[in-house]
Amino acid sequence: MQIAFKGYVAGAAAATDLVNTSPRVRSAGDALPDSASLDRFLAEHSLRPDAPRKSDDLARVHGLRDEIRAVLEADEDEAARRAGELVARAGTGPRLHRDADGRWQWHAETAPHASLADELAAVFGTGLLGALQALGHDRFRHCAAPDCDGVFVDTSRAGRRRYCMPDLCGNRVSVANHRARSRERS
Repeated sequence: MQIAFKGYVAGAAAATDLVNTSPRVRSAGDALPDSASLDRFLAEHSLRPDAPRKSDDLARVHGLRDEIRAVLEADEDEAARRAGELVARAGTGPRLHRDADGRWQWHAETAPHASLADELAAVFGTGLLGALQALGHDRFRHCAAPDCDGVFVDTSRAGRRRYCMPDLCGNRVSVANHRARSRERS
């Protein structure tokens, strides 16, 4: 698998989404309960790992999910160290390859023997390192929803994202605020 360095936003976003599939974040339970849900997650994020599929892939991705959460909750130096370790698990170092337009682009390649979880670790670690370098550690955040334990990387241009899953957590907070205002008026 080749990971484009210019694509750190996609890697950081996918890392955020993976962490927030956890039953620790979702009251409805694990959003990755089986291999089919893992396949959907990979497809939704346009991830096409080269690693042959194995029976323990799901368990290893669940472990990776916990490792990524630890990166997001760590202080700045520890986050850089841990994300670097994720990249090193499957990476073989940077290389230059031509893109579709013939321009040179930096890529990290994964080793031929890398497992699915290791290839994903390299993708997500690269995204997290890119976000740390380009945006700063203050973009690694906890969800602002009072009833949520989610974490995320704010890759938005303005840097004002507050919720791990804006469609779910942000909406829930907005509805609660609306109901509170309606009760005050009555």
